[in-house]
Amino acid sequence: MRRRAQIVDEEVFMLLVFGSINFDIVIRVPHLPVPGETVLGHEAAHEPGGKGANQAHAARRFGTPVRLVGAIGADPFGARALQRLTTAGVDLSGVRELAGVASGLACISVAASGENAIAVAPGANAQVASAWVDDATIAQCRALLIQGEVPLAEALELARRFRRQGSVVILNPAPVPRHPLPPGAVDWLVVNQTETAQLCASLGIPEGERLARGRHLAKDLQCNVLMTLGAEGALLVRRDGRQAHCPALAGTAVDADVGQVVDTTGAGDTLAGVFAAAIAEGIADEQALRLAIVASGLSCREYGTQAAQPGRAKIDATLAGWESLLVCTE
Repeated sequence: MRRRAQIVDEEVFMLLVFGSINFDIVIRVPHLPVPGETVLGHEAAHEPGGKGANQAHAARRFGTPVRLVGAIGADPFGARALQRLTTAGVDLSGVRELAGVASGLACISVAASGENAIAVAPGANAQVASAWVDDATIAQCRALLIQGEVPLAEALELARRFRRQGSVVILNPAPVPRHPLPPGAVDWLVVNQTETAQLCASLGIPEGERLARGRHLAKDLQCNVLMTLGAEGALLVRRDGRQAHCPALAGTAVDADVGQVVDTTGAGDTLAGVFAAAIAEGIADEQALRLAIVASGLSCREYGTQAAQPGRAKIDATLAGWESLLVCTE
């Protein structure tokens, strides 16, 4: 087992991301295959990925000091999975190289519409442990971002330690765990519509209007909820029941300005990473949401995942240009 040596020269790592690191094989197809169907696509692209890595990269591109804790295998895939993270300046001293284990690998199909389907082999991600993060590191960080592609018990144990020190914990439960999440484990839950439905089913929350379901989730899990709604933007539901909706970066005029949507792969990771980074910087939740929606929307206008994530200057400029569109309403 080896630890990566790269360290960003920052006194405080505002955000720690505890999550997966994958190498992605992406095939662009005319449409997503249905069960039993073979679809001929174009030449495969090879890209770094993994929800933890994608979110850490997005947060660092936003400008926030970020440390990533995760694992790769001692194989060529692992080294290639870290290339963009290194270039972006993500601190990788918490990434371990595990002997005798394969790096995480994802196979992604992207349709002409921009929709995608993803299958993941976890590999080294299944061995990431909360004990890899010491108390001194926790004291340096203002927020923790976790997902479902590493062992959830380890992620929640780390969350408990962070919350004990007063830091903000943000969970993107993707994939959604088989068992219900414990109440009060995190401060923020970031979920898309599919994840919302799955979590509600696991908690016995009845079907209904999304605001009502968001309020049920916030009450039952004792946390704030950020529900992403695709082309309809996103909805904040706070644990006290107050809500705010922000539209998506969309429309004919927007498309003419920033480009057409070509690839939604990783858009949710971009949103989660930028939202967590903004919260770690002390930005109010509604403004953090607007910044995250802009970043996510911009990422859909480029091919790839990490390669498509915008920097802070582009995010700020786009928000300034379309501020009248991106108004949060109660």
